[in-house]
Amino acid sequence: MRRIVKGTLAGLMVLALAGAGLPARAQEFINLLTGGTSGVYYPLGVALSNIYGKALPGAKVSVQATKASVENLNLLQAGKGEVAFALGDSVSQAWNGVAEAGFPQKLGKLRGIAAIYPNYIQIVASGSSGIRSLADLKGKRISVGAPKSGTELNARAVLAAAGLGYGDFAKVEYLPFAESVDLMKNRQLDVTLQSAGLGVASIRDLANSIDIVIVPVPADVVGRMGDPVYVSATIPADTYKGQSAAVRTVAAGNFLVTHTGVKADTVYVLTKSLFENTDQLVAAHSAARAIRLEGAVAGMPLPLHPGAERYFREKGIVK
Repeated sequence: MRRIVKGTLAGLMVLALAGAGLPARAQEFINLLTGGTSGVYYPLGVALSNIYGKALPGAKVSVQATKASVENLNLLQAGKGEVAFALGDSVSQAWNGVAEAGFPQKLGKLRGIAAIYPNYIQIVASGSSGIRSLADLKGKRISVGAPKSGTELNARAVLAAAGLGYGDFAKVEYLPFAESVDLMKNRQLDVTLQSAGLGVASIRDLANSIDIVIVPVPADVVGRMGDPVYVSATIPADTYKGQSAAVRTVAAGNFLVTHTGVKADTVYVLTKSLFENTDQLVAAHSAARAIRLEGAVAGMPLPLHPGAERYFREKGIVK
C-alpha cells in the first residue's frame, strides 16, 4: 500500500512540475473603440461590451471613449484595440491611405466585421440665428466636430458640395458633440454639424434647452459629394423637440471594424453575438434598430475578417 501511495504521489509531483514548465495561456483582451460619451458609438459600445463579455467569458472586455472614426482606425492598425466603430467614408479612406483624411499610409491590417446603422449628417442651428438653409450658413459661427474625426470629414464633404469652405464662416470650432452644444446654449455658436444616429443625446439635449432648426441638405447637394457612401435620407418629424416636419439630409453607413491580429474564432463569436443580441443594442440606443443581418455586408469598403465571413456564410449572407 505504501509503495502505491508513494508511487502515486511521485507521479503527481512529476505532472505538477511538468505543468509548471508550460507557458500560461495569455488572457484575451477585447478593447472596443467608440467615440465621445454624448454620441451614439459610446452607448452602443457599452452594450456590446456586455454582450461580448458573456459570449467570451474568459476575455477581458473594455470600452474606450475616443475622437471616433479616424482615431479608431489608426488605433486598430497599431494594435491598440480589437473592435472599432467607424464611418464608411473614413473606413474607405483608411483602406486607401488618403493622407488629407488622416491616413498617411494605407491601413492594410484593417478588416470588416459588419455594416451596422447609418449616420445622419445633422446640421442644427439655433432658432435665433436666422439660419434656414445651407446658403444662410455663410458668415456664421459653426462647430464641425473634433479635428479629423469622421464628423469633420463629413462636414468638409457636405459643405464643399454646397459651395462653402471653412473660410466662409465667421468662426470655426473643432469640438466634440457635447462641447458644441454647450457653446450653442451659451450663444457662442450659431450652428453645429453632427454626424450620428437619429435621436443622438447631444442634439436632444440642445433641443430641450433652446429652439432649434435642422438645416436641410437637398438631393442635388448630396449628388455633388462625390462618394457613393453618401445617400439622401430623411430625419423624420418629431425626432427632436420642436422639429414638426421631416427634413431631408445626407446619410453614410457605419461599420464595425477589426484587424488581422484578432483570431478568426474570436471574430466569429463577436459577429454571431452581435446579431443574436440586437435587442440589447436597441435598448442602449434607438439607432440600433437599423442593424439587420441581411444588410451586414452592404457597402463594406474593405475585406471581411475571416471570422466574420465564416458566420455570414453560415447564414447565407455571403455565398
